Amino acid sequence: MANFYTEHPELRFHLNNPLMERICELKERNYKDKDEYDYAPQDYTDAMDSYDKVLEITGEITGEVIAANAEGVDEEGPHCANGRVEYASGTKQNLDAMVKAGLNGMTMPRRYGGLNFPITPYTMCAEIVAQADAGFGNIWSLQDCIETLYEFGNEDQHSRFIPRICAGETMSMDLTEPDAGSDLQSVMLKATYDEANQCWRLNGVKRFITNGDADLHLVLARSEEGTHDGRGLSMFIYDKRDGGVDVRRIENKLGIHGSPTCELVYKNAKAELCGDRKLGLIKYVMALMNGARLGIAAQSVGLSQAAYNEGLAYAKDRKQFGKAIIEFPAVYDMLATMKAKLDAGRSLLYQTSRYVDIYKALDDIARERKLTPEERQEQKKYAKMADAFTPLAKGMNSEYANQNAYDCIQIHGGSGFMMEYACQRIYRDARITSIYEGTTQLQTVAAIRYVTNGTYASILREYEQIPCSEAMQPLMDRVKEMTNKLEACTNAVKEAQNQELLDFTARRLYEMAADCVMSQLIIQDATKAPELFAQSAQVYVNYAEAEVEKHFNFIRKFKAEELESYRK
Repeated sequence: MANFYTEHPELRFHLNNPLMERICELKERNYKDKDEYDYAPQDYTDAMDSYDKVLEITGEITGEVIAANAEGVDEEGPHCANGRVEYASGTKQNLDAMVKAGLNGMTMPRRYGGLNFPITPYTMCAEIVAQADAGFGNIWSLQDCIETLYEFGNEDQHSRFIPRICAGETMSMDLTEPDAGSDLQSVMLKATYDEANQCWRLNGVKRFITNGDADLHLVLARSEEGTHDGRGLSMFIYDKRDGGVDVRRIENKLGIHGSPTCELVYKNAKAELCGDRKLGLIKYVMALMNGARLGIAAQSVGLSQAAYNEGLAYAKDRKQFGKAIIEFPAVYDMLATMKAKLDAGRSLLYQTSRYVDIYKALDDIARERKLTPEERQEQKKYAKMADAFTPLAKGMNSEYANQNAYDCIQIHGGSGFMMEYACQRIYRDARITSIYEGTTQLQTVAAIRYVTNGTYASILREYEQIPCSEAMQPLMDRVKEMTNKLEACTNAVKEAQNQELLDFTARRLYEMAADCVMSQLIIQDATKAPELFAQSAQVYVNYAEAEVEKHFNFIRKFKAEELESYRK
């Protein structure tokens, strides 16, 4: 039987990271739930065993059910009739299997029916699901919108809505509008307070809404009349049971066909405020988007894994000129590079998720009691690390997913262009990952201040102090030189004191920083588990070093006056 967890020992390696002990201690509040819930862990070992078992269940469902339905779902897709969405038949089977297995509301407290999982094992589940079917992954993983409602909603909202998500109901986040894509400050969906019924009413149109006919929606709307910027926006909860929102149409997309992307019409829809007025974009959507970006990073890694699996299997099976094509350097070079990008990107993903876990758990504790000075310091440290790493994890893994999907088709040759091979679906599904929840260009905007203020360089210098194996030391020496080049380029651009030049070179600086970070992480992994990562460490550093050198040469030789050539 196929199992998308146990088949990839790299996942168990990342689950058993030393930071997980601190994460579990914080998430479980020193395991206080063990006296009230029979399924709560007794201690750290018990918690890790629980995560492992749930991941194994998820791996079995994805391997046996979701993956088997993927091609049929891609072909059938969801349907829209009378303002409602009906999922493809395979999607319904997938949801039923996940709900019966209790794989909903995974990160929510047990008092609401959740599993109280940290974000790291939940993110692993999201990766595994995406490996089987990225479109279904969108539907299932949008349950993490409940994190935002849990973080900013009130206790009454918690008690009414969170148990429903834990029981298997679906969610969406309704942000984008026809005239407000990346520029969410331009959102104009109108929210007005209905005094007679003591509720808010929403009117307007939302576009490109993933899983747009969900049971519960988090909606960004303009609550302050006469405003035109982010300060006039608030976050609302819309419950489909109350009616007032119709699906105008389902978009006809290139990929992720199982996931209905909807245009929604709000007609005096009843809603309730989530949190405080005017903080919808400034505070709540930013938290929502950071969680979503981690989710897309996981989806991207799942797609990278799927692309590598398909490419490897075909290369072993396909014979040309009397031997399997995997024996040709042109092919094994592609496969080794795909695996190296997958391993390095996955390491970045779970390093990020662990940083998120620690600061989120401390945030939650701070709602119950005052943090100690040491805890406040820890919270501040890991919040900054998570904020710095999230745009790297989302941007780079989505780019790698696209590159690996491209190479997967290339390995298949002409067969890869035929619809009966899964690689074409993976290729189509991967394309959206570098666009939605913030394009790679926007991830660069989010990350560039951590380049210019020296945060990444400082983290890299700290990583250099972590002992590595003798076998990895030559790679470490090369990565140190890569970091030197990152610092030299950063300093050169800053010294020019030209904002346009900084904006123009930002993507190259961003990629240099990410290449250095992932090189360090894969060296750490190869030191601990050479049987899993030594080959990828060698291949990735070769690749990353060439990328850094390319950007270094460009930035070093580029003159600000050349910008005029690019504007024409």
